[in-house]
Amino acid sequence: MDLGIRGRWALVCAASRGLGRGCAAALVREGANVVVTARGVEALQLAAAQLQALRPGAKVVPVAGDITSPAGREAALAACPQVDILVTNAGGPPPGDFRDWDRADWLRAVDANMLAPIELMKATVDGMAERGFGRVVNITSGAVKAPMDVLGLSNGARSGLTGFVAGLARQRRLAARNVTINNLLPGSFDTDRLRATMEASARAAGQPFETVWESRRRQAPAERFGHPDEFGAACAFLCSAHAGYITGQNWLIDGGAYPGTF
Repeated sequence: MDLGIRGRWALVCAASRGLGRGCAAALVREGANVVVTARGVEALQLAAAQLQALRPGAKVVPVAGDITSPAGREAALAACPQVDILVTNAGGPPPGDFRDWDRADWLRAVDANMLAPIELMKATVDGMAERGFGRVVNITSGAVKAPMDVLGLSNGARSGLTGFVAGLARQRRLAARNVTINNLLPGSFDTDRLRATMEASARAAGQPFETVWESRRRQAPAERFGHPDEFGAACAFLCSAHAGYITGQNWLIDGGAYPGTF
């Protein structure tokens, strides 16, 4: 299937590894040009070179910086001739016990996982509407739908973003102009983030990491962890010309782990 995004410009945040990298790779394969961001210069340069190799004719522009800061967002936006596709993403806040978190911890979580995506949307969606095409995909977390006790900072900040998007996506000035805004909720994908979370869970339970890792793997009916490329493929479809009637949705991608009907 031709996704109809060849030549479109995409800004993909936190794309040097993990789920952000998977999304950037899928978009490049479909013919989009991408601006990719990450904090680590070396990892980002390597990722950009590998993404470029997927399609030599693509334009892959790496912009090192902190997307959760005003300066980082300004640099990323300036490097993108126009943002047709926006994939927001940022490293999740650390796991732990809410009794140990202070106001500064909460503000950092909200800045990174709620306010930064909102600021990026604020900077891009009206231009998308003027051009008659726009796709926004926010990478949130399966914990929005099925919270984990050790991820309280993420639960709170990402749920706030989810509520905001539910209202924004339904604005007629956007939806009627072919601008869609959706959230992708990853379950257990084999990423550095998952390993860090499992290490925290193992410490809290007083169990070996391998025991917790294997138990988590078996929780999904798929009996495996997801691969970032699978996540990227779902993201690319939501960004496609064929997904114009999908907006304000939360797509849970978790191998069937969530047990509810809704």
